[in-house]
Amino acid sequence: MRCPNIKFLIHFVLIPLHVVSQDIPTPALKQSEQICIKGATIHVGNGQVLEDAYLIFENGKILDIYSAKVGKGKEPACKTIDAGGKHIYPALIGLNTHLGLAEIEAVRATNDGIEQGSQNANVRSIVSYNTDSRVTPTVRSNGVLYAQIVPGGGIVSGTTSLVQLDAWNWEDAAIVAEEGAVLNWPRLFNKSGWWAEAKGFEVNKDYEQQRQEIIDYFMEARGYSQADYPKKNLRFESLKEVVHGKRRLYINANHIKEILHAIDFAEQLGLKITLIGAADAYHIADLLAKKNIPVILGRTHELPNYADEDIHQPYKTPAILKKAGVLFAISNEGFWQVRNLAFQAGQSVPFGLTKEEAIMSITLHPAKILGVENRLGSLEIGKDASFIISDGDVLDMRTSIISSAYIEGRLVDLGNKQTDLYHKYLQKYGLEVK
Repeated sequence: MRCPNIKFLIHFVLIPLHVVSQDIPTPALKQSEQICIKGATIHVGNGQVLEDAYLIFENGKILDIYSAKVGKGKEPACKTIDAGGKHIYPALIGLNTHLGLAEIEAVRATNDGIEQGSQNANVRSIVSYNTDSRVTPTVRSNGVLYAQIVPGGGIVSGTTSLVQLDAWNWEDAAIVAEEGAVLNWPRLFNKSGWWAEAKGFEVNKDYEQQRQEIIDYFMEARGYSQADYPKKNLRFESLKEVVHGKRRLYINANHIKEILHAIDFAEQLGLKITLIGAADAYHIADLLAKKNIPVILGRTHELPNYADEDIHQPYKTPAILKKAGVLFAISNEGFWQVRNLAFQAGQSVPFGLTKEEAIMSITLHPAKILGVENRLGSLEIGKDASFIISDGDVLDMRTSIISSAYIEGRLVDLGNKQTDLYHKYLQKYGLEVK
């Protein structure tokens, strides 16, 4: 058989690779020199704001941070970047996301976030995390540099992971490979009808049975963890640290009665829980604060659950939880949707939160819930040099333009498929900005 033209094969192979590399930026190199960024307004992430400030970092860690108004003598002898007039924020952390697990919603083969079956405690989301997703760079360009990867489906969905969003593979991306587990609490009511023609809510007649099945399942898991079985049960093995309160259990529940039942369940088994969604949490904010139960709220850009509820309730809930002393974070569940995380937090500002409190809800509070506040969430000496530089207010979609981003001191490429197309068609019409 005649050999194919080798030049044709090389051309055929290299062209697709070249196209892919344009919209999936290469991960940044490790920081090689000490850097000082000066002149910006630094939003520390703990409520503190430093005007005309200096941020000095080396080997991926923050060495010093201070305002020029208090002064520390002459400028440090290192590479200096002038960020006068700009704003620096800690890296935003997206919670309850499917980033890297889903690519195109309408194409089933590109969605790897849901396993078949109802009891999938042994599913490890981290091994399915795709660092070459074209979605991730679009999220990163809006300031989200870390994400909690959460599987879905079934009753127990699997284990969650914390990743940084500039990596070659999942091993490089993982900050905490197996961080928690997800439980989808049964619903008291099920929506019926197509979303645009909803007939309302139907009572879930199997609710009590489903609730008891969850209790029985976790009781079995606890019994398994206390015995020495010769044959391993992978589902129960994965829950060992959960049933002993060493790893967090994330419980999806929205209705107030569901939340109360979930709390009773957790107390009965001695579990460490965080509520996800928790739309009705504002009704029992004092109870949540008393029991020290964190909450991961969903979108603020959302309609209330009930027809007789205040139309602005999703905007008001963060301030109610804050006033009660509940540790809460704001999320924007999904994958491509996560790029709007900062704007979801910003929506809570006109309804009771200060701007710095809103920033904490997507930086320091998520870090505390994930147990990594010693590394992430705020810009303090000794923590990771992971932050973003914005031309304006990061919470305001009109002024938020992320000009630079650093993950552990590495300057990250903010390009993506969408910015490539933007510049391509600017050139077509002779409008390219120099």
